Amino acid sequence: MPSIPHSPDLQSRAEAVRLVAFDIDGTLTDGRLVFDSEGRELKAFHSQDGMGIALLVRHGFEVAFVTARESRIVEARGRELKVQHVFTGEKNKAGCIRALAASLGLTLEQVAFMGDDLPDLEVMRLVGLAAIPADAHACVKPIAHFAAQKAGGRGGARELCDVLLAAHGFADAIYNAGDAQ
Repeated sequence: MPSIPHSPDLQSRAEAVRLVAFDIDGTLTDGRLVFDSEGRELKAFHSQDGMGIALLVRHGFEVAFVTARESRIVEARGRELKVQHVFTGEKNKAGCIRALAASLGLTLEQVAFMGDDLPDLEVMRLVGLAAIPADAHACVKPIAHFAAQKAGGRGGARELCDVLLAAHGFADAIYNAGDAQ
């Protein structure tokens, strides 16, 4: 079975993670905002990202979606993947993650957050493992502990999930997921 190469620092950070939080637009989607003729918002999610998130949930990680936009689509995707914590319309992502971690009895070092742009910067500075998709904005790149090779909404989140699963001894799950999604 192939191993997932990463640095000792990333391994240590990943081993500590118990809560994995994701921004939505630009992280779990490709960042485009699409509206139909009635003004309803549409979003496309990548199935590989969904599989990774489902595997995190299956293996006992707390998972959260945190987005500044109000979105029933995000709420529906969260339900579909059994994501325990879904926050839409959240303008203070850092405060949200602080409160969530505290409510779960976790330190911020036990939190991973994947984001892609300026609204994610503050929370990324707080957490133990800050991650970005390949096409993240330059403003968040210097603080990322992990940069995916794939873009937001194109499998980048799955790469983070795989690193976390492997660090926690669930590497088999990455390659033998069965019907996780």
